Amino acid sequence: MARKTSTKSRDGGSKVAVTSRKRAVKPPSRQKSKTVLLSGGNPQIAKADGDAPVQAYIAAMPGWKRKVGRQLDGLIVSALPKVRKAVKWNSPFYGVEGRGWFMSFHVFTNYVKVAFFSGTSLRPLPPGESKQKSVRYLDIHKDDQIDEAQFASWVKQASKLPGEFM
Repeated sequence: MARKTSTKSRDGGSKVAVTSRKRAVKPPSRQKSKTVLLSGGNPQIAKADGDAPVQAYIAAMPGWKRKVGRQLDGLIVSALPKVRKAVKWNSPFYGVEGRGWFMSFHVFTNYVKVAFFSGTSLRPLPPGESKQKSVRYLDIHKDDQIDEAQFASWVKQASKLPGEFM
């Protein structure tokens, strides 16, 4: 709130000077900011390269989907220890340095969708079709069991194909 003080002007009249009180500035909160979940429960994570943003995305995945995210990330790293990681468009991306991105996954309300960008070149084909010519999907629902050997095979095959440069 401002405080008014009265002083005399040079010509003898009175003038009012207004001085303001300094407000105390509160220090920024040290509380962790809450992750925003977008449509379908997909975590909103800032675009960034590296393992840390991918792990932040996985940690923010809601409920049973977090376990699926950890399992997928673990299988990918086991199959390809030097895999390149990033979060783009609120999804973890996996790639090979110099060859681009070969896969990603994304959270939806009732499932986690794994996208293989050159999926039509994988054998056997991942089950989900796409409107994009070369992309194939694997949808993982709450009680689904991931065939780890098949998934690892797809990761290894996909990592050897030309990737997407997004």
